[in-house]
Amino acid sequence: MLKQRLQQKLLQKLSPQQIQIIKLLEIPTVQLEQRIKKELEENPVLEEGYDDSDNPYTDQEGDNSSQQEEETAAGEQDAQDEFSIDDYLGDDEIPDYRLSLRNYSPDDKKEEIPFSVGSTFHDYLLSQVGLQNFSEKEKLLAQYLVGNIGEDGYLRRDIENIVDDLAFTQNITASEEELTKVLRVIQQFDPPGVGARDLRECLLLQIERKDLDTPAVALAHRILKDHFNEFTRKHYRKILERLNISEEELKEAIDEILKLNPKPGSSFSDPMNKPVQHIVPDFILEIDEGRLNLSLNTRNVPDLRINKQYADMLRAYNESNKKPSKEDRDTLTFVKQKLDSAKWFIDAIKQRQNTLLLTMHAIIEFQKEFFLTGDETKLRPMILKDIAEKTGLDISTISRVANSKYIQTPYGIYQLKYFFSEGMQTDSGEEVSTREIKAILQELIDNEDKKHPLTDEKLTEILQEKGYQIARRTVAKYREQLNIPVARLRKEL
Repeated sequence: MLKQRLQQKLLQKLSPQQIQIIKLLEIPTVQLEQRIKKELEENPVLEEGYDDSDNPYTDQEGDNSSQQEEETAAGEQDAQDEFSIDDYLGDDEIPDYRLSLRNYSPDDKKEEIPFSVGSTFHDYLLSQVGLQNFSEKEKLLAQYLVGNIGEDGYLRRDIENIVDDLAFTQNITASEEELTKVLRVIQQFDPPGVGARDLRECLLLQIERKDLDTPAVALAHRILKDHFNEFTRKHYRKILERLNISEEELKEAIDEILKLNPKPGSSFSDPMNKPVQHIVPDFILEIDEGRLNLSLNTRNVPDLRINKQYADMLRAYNESNKKPSKEDRDTLTFVKQKLDSAKWFIDAIKQRQNTLLLTMHAIIEFQKEFFLTGDETKLRPMILKDIAEKTGLDISTISRVANSKYIQTPYGIYQLKYFFSEGMQTDSGEEVSTREIKAILQELIDNEDKKHPLTDEKLTEILQEKGYQIARRTVAKYREQLNIPVARLRKEL
């Protein structure tokens, strides 16, 4: 049986502008440039423009919510009230919305130097295939093998699997012996070590190209060939006993091995094809006579304003006493929607900037000693909640601001996440950042005796003597976070 009844529900919904602000907060400066370009392409009402007035922004009359209410009641209102140009224009004839600080000269040139893409690592190997005295079949096999070599120079696939692939995908019948014979030729290509199937083979291929009559090179070859496991585990005592050699001879042989390249593909450096990742800071911090000056990096972020032609179109209809026809009403509705979208986007960019600056100012105030000195030991324990309380923003908002953002300081470029860390109390009750403990741990390991490196237990004892009550497993965790191997693997002769 169907029944009709009224029911009230309390729901939380995000407005389109709130969603837009959330998305803009998460992206860094580089992606913001692309996002603005995309909006400029999609919205004809939005355009780039400069405002030479003293105020960085032109205030706008009206409110988004009131505009939405007007749009809802559009069918019941007169055209003059429905499409009021006053919602979008200020007192100026041309409304400019300044979205970046003019902290650079108009004469500055933003030039990009074009360059052509050079040959790749695989192209380089294929060019060497053409120089060999291969038969047609061997040439096809060599090209297929080169295609299976990774960017690091290794052939990671088994010869047996490649034989099957050739039969099923290329309709080429080849034996493992034929493929191995071709692979041996490829392993003589440049760079040395290419085509190796594991690290041991890679190093052997390189050492065999050296003068094996040299005692140190010959010993290095023997170590790699017969005692590779002991070498990788740094069991130097076993190698000394089994080869009956002195420590000085072993040291010379190891020096020869350390000169070899474990990733031969990386030695092929084509500057025209080498990918380079640039970090563009979102904030710029400068120190002037002990004062910290923070600014947003908005150099490549364009200024935005509402297109004058569309604004004039609404102005003309607004000033006329004629009631628009259905076609004109559809056109006006479209223009008004685009105007709303443009105004929302401009407001979202402004709110993004205000939120970023508010959050970064709070972080700088919290970590002021570090930003004044650059000393990592001055970093205080800081979590998202600390900054949320200082700014009055939600923790999720602080998290979005800190995500993928960088700040340029006189001491280098840092990711904002770097400044957030847990805390730990010393014997005196003072709360210190885990960053400080990691810095001390790094210093201890840098200055240790490499013949007898400090174990995690010994590092724990030293830290406890300095007043840091820390467990061995915590030391091991911090050591791993610093990408430092265990004591046995740090041992040197």
